[in-house]
Amino acid sequence: MRYATIVMTWEDDTPVHPIDDLLSETDDVTVETIRYVGPVYEGRYVELVELSGDLDVARELLAGSPETIEYDIVGEDGYGVLYLQCRTGGLVDDLLTILREHEIVLDWPIRYIDTGSEHGLQLTVIGTSEAIRQAAGDVPDGISLKLERMGEYEPDMGKLSSILTERQETLFDLAVREGYYEVPRETTHRELAEELGLSTGTVSERLQRIESRLVGAYVN
Repeated sequence: MRYATIVMTWEDDTPVHPIDDLLSETDDVTVETIRYVGPVYEGRYVELVELSGDLDVARELLAGSPETIEYDIVGEDGYGVLYLQCRTGGLVDDLLTILREHEIVLDWPIRYIDTGSEHGLQLTVIGTSEAIRQAAGDVPDGISLKLERMGEYEPDMGKLSSILTERQETLFDLAVREGYYEVPRETTHRELAEELGLSTGTVSERLQRIESRLVGAYVN
């Protein structure tokens, strides 16, 4: 059994997903990860998505979208989880169809990433080498694939990525490398913030959220 972690990017005019495209119109809300997407019936899909930013703005946009059937957002302090029933299309439909046709398992979650010049999705798939190769060949025009890593699948791989978002992992990795968790500490919130181009308050808040998630996962 093999796994492949892939970064998928697309041209600006490619319809990715109606709701994700809707939220991308504002800088107040960011889609961090897709925990799950799946068909329900009669062209309806259900999603579980992690959001950061102004959750009230997300509620207003979703309530006004003709693609929204039903939704609920839980969370506070700039982080929430969206449950959504919607009419969907675009890249998400194509991706799920290709994986189903080639009998490939998608290892949730899917992450939205910023490659610097364009946005994309990072996903890990599990199956045979031949099935993964054939699926890659069926990706529609306008979609680019970059293989990050591939190898034998191990049951405990990717545990950290299932707990933290990409943004949180980036900060946590930097904090560990710079000695934030050493005794005594070898760096400060301010120094981490300067390296990432963030405010000190943002770094402090994100580290607290990271630590809360990691402790919660350990306890569970």
